[in-house]
Amino acid sequence: MGGISLGRLKLAQCPPSVILDFSASINPLGPPASALDAIALHLTDLRHYPDPRYVELRRAIAQFHSISPDWILPGNGAAELLTWTCRELATLPQTHRLVPAFGDYGRALDAFAAEIVDWPMPLRETMAGDRSIPIPPTATGGLLLNNPHNPTGQLFTVAQILPLLNQFDRVVIDEAFMDFLPPADQESLIDRVADFPNLVILRSLTKFYSLPGLRLGYAIAHPDRLDRYQQWRDPWSVNALAAAVGEVILQDEEFQQKTWDWLKVARSQLFDGFRQLGLNPLPGAANFLLVECESSVELQRQLLQQHRILIRDCLSFRGTGRSLFPRRRPHRTGKSTPD
Repeated sequence: MGGISLGRLKLAQCPPSVILDFSASINPLGPPASALDAIALHLTDLRHYPDPRYVELRRAIAQFHSISPDWILPGNGAAELLTWTCRELATLPQTHRLVPAFGDYGRALDAFAAEIVDWPMPLRETMAGDRSIPIPPTATGGLLLNNPHNPTGQLFTVAQILPLLNQFDRVVIDEAFMDFLPPADQESLIDRVADFPNLVILRSLTKFYSLPGLRLGYAIAHPDRLDRYQQWRDPWSVNALAAAVGEVILQDEEFQQKTWDWLKVARSQLFDGFRQLGLNPLPGAANFLLVECESSVELQRQLLQQHRILIRDCLSFRGTGRSLFPRRRPHRTGKSTPD
């Protein structure tokens, strides 16, 4: 509950533990017991520096994805690795992204004075069933794409993305929410990284496993590129407890299946509930929904004050607002609530 501001707590007039927090896209079923057990088991590791090469952690991630550990770089959350990918993207004449866009993309690109070109997603067309990627074939340079897309939840297919790998000099795909889909439904490009030296995949382990305070993610890319990122960053980016947790949670098949089973039902119930209330949610593949409403600010206030439910106002996402949803403003719920 550390992300709830004092102003919101004052409005709700209750302690943070009472608020039902829909504002962050974190799995409410976690953290898994396997993660908590690993932390307890490795508390004495705090007196030592972590392995600077994270051999065991990389091996665990490699085994999960059936790739070589040389193609993996763990990081202090996906956000840290995003910084280094954006440093590289900033060397290109332009970097293209879809809007609405996750705010941290702007932070990381602006940090290195990248030239950014935004392409708006036609949200009303998306609601009508158009799932295309609105980037023209003449665009060149770099591409920063997240899949499923945040905040719309739209899932792009591998077939849609593959042509972009030949079109752009560098493609960074943020798959932070991909693991919320069962393996058979995922559209990951991880197994194509070896075929495209210009491709970088970012993954988060904090959202699906509900560990945002621990900070853990990883990049998958050509080893030469990852060596460059390693030279740019501070040593020991991943702390000892995060590394220990990362070595076990990817093997927690029981927690993974429990999440997929719950989310399929909960997302459908939430989507139908919004429609019954007269709201217009976008169909999404992730663990959140983008919802059109008359005033997300007023809705946020009423839910917090009257029901102690906190939703996220997506006006902080570049590209949301009246230009994409005329006459109305979108907001996003961060998660559904388990039964």
